[in-house]
Amino acid sequence: QVQLVESGGGLVQAGGSLRLSCAASGSIYSINAMNWYRQAPGKQRELVATITRGGIPNYVDSVKGRFTISRDNAKNTVYLQMDSLKPEDTAVYYCQAGIVSYTRREFGYWGQGTQVTVSS
Repeated sequence: QVQLVESGGGLVQAGGSLRLSCAASGSIYSINAMNWYRQAPGKQRELVATITRGGIPNYVDSVKGRFTISRDNAKNTVYLQMDSLKPEDTAVYYCQAGIVSYTRREFGYWGQGTQVTVSS
């Protein structure tokens, strides 16, 4: 009933930029927090950035000053602008959102993931 579809991943050289998008669709009354996670090979999935419905962002220390999370509530979409990319940013990036249904219950949904590869 609800889908999160990510786009924007790819291969970029160190110091470059990428912009990820994640659009939610389906039976959605509202969306609470929207988040970006990443998982590098052999590592645990980590929370990279989060943004409240009101637009308040928060970041893991390793991306502060380089990544910017934003959202468009009218489009049910969250973005992650990634600048000054480093090889250690290489990972599969996943969006996750707390979506409230028309029955006013909140469920967590995940996107399918998009690969970001930063070459040195």
